Amino acid sequence: MYSRHAQRITPGNKMASRKEGTGSTATSSSSTTGGAGKGKGKGGSGDSAVKQVQIDGLVVLKIIKHYQEEGQGTEVVQGVLLGLVVEDRLEITNCFPFPQHTEDDADFDEVQYQMEMMRSLRHVNIDHLHVGWYQSTYYGSFVTRALLDSQFSYQHAIEESVVLIYDPIKTAQGSLSLKAYRLTPKLMEVCKEKDFSPEALKKANITFEYMFEEVPIVIKNSHLINVLMWELEKKSAVADKHELLSLASSNHLGKNLQLLMDRVDEMSQDIVKYNTYMRNTSKQQQQKHQYQQRRQQENMQRQSRGEPPLPEEDLSKLFKPPQPPARMDSLLIAGQINTYCQNIKEFTAQNLGKLFMAQALQEYNN
Repeated sequence: MYSRHAQRITPGNKMASRKEGTGSTATSSSSTTGGAGKGKGKGGSGDSAVKQVQIDGLVVLKIIKHYQEEGQGTEVVQGVLLGLVVEDRLEITNCFPFPQHTEDDADFDEVQYQMEMMRSLRHVNIDHLHVGWYQSTYYGSFVTRALLDSQFSYQHAIEESVVLIYDPIKTAQGSLSLKAYRLTPKLMEVCKEKDFSPEALKKANITFEYMFEEVPIVIKNSHLINVLMWELEKKSAVADKHELLSLASSNHLGKNLQLLMDRVDEMSQDIVKYNTYMRNTSKQQQQKHQYQQRRQQENMQRQSRGEPPLPEEDLSKLFKPPQPPARMDSLLIAGQINTYCQNIKEFTAQNLGKLFMAQALQEYNN
């Protein structure tokens, strides 16, 4: 699958806040997205520097247009989010895409490209402060190590930064799917230490539910755009492009189940690796204990013969502990499984509602 990591941002590019009232006039025109992510509980949004993300409608259209022009199938498109912070609200007012390039384009420098773009936007008096990045997803497959590393780089340099996840497949079905995520404070601490051992994750009390926190999104437009949309809605004819009561699930449910089974297989393999590590550790502990007993018996025999005891040995060199498997990958797989389950739950709930409605209409007609 085509993928591109977000570039690390130096603290020198950190955005500045702006006081309330200096932004352009806007009215709320759209709603908050619901969530597969967790924004409650331990490490939830209560500890976050950002409690709401406000996006201009133009930014949403740019993200959708970017995927329509460059995204195909499983390919991922990414870009930079620009805006400002007002109290605990992150306002995203502009964005620009990362141009697609292959590994053969060795001369292309993404960091230099970002700096040139932001410099050009500053010259024309457009918000140019870096506030995060966006990425498209394929059937909700975004909980990966690449996204974790990229978001950590952004959030470590820019505390208020978020990643917007755009799902074009859900959007094509008539419901905009755009969600904002941040790493929880506990996961940020673990990533700073770069210790993903089972002991470190257990000590930090990190589970897959509390790796990412979802931040509520509000889409806002200016008064003129709201009036224009109202005029267009009045003039446009109603087109029956979407059968709202259609019971056909197409391949959406089947694809989600297939991806879910693939992740479950990966989790099963990871569990086998961990069980192997535990067996090897237990076996080594037994060998170490037997070796200590033999030395103790031999020292007792030497003492009875009046001979000096055997010299002390470094057991850690004789019995090197097996390398524990990294548990972060398991947490990411579990988080992705949870996302697939949430998608399946939402999809089946809608279809069940349609089924009961269709049954009621059929009974009424009969």
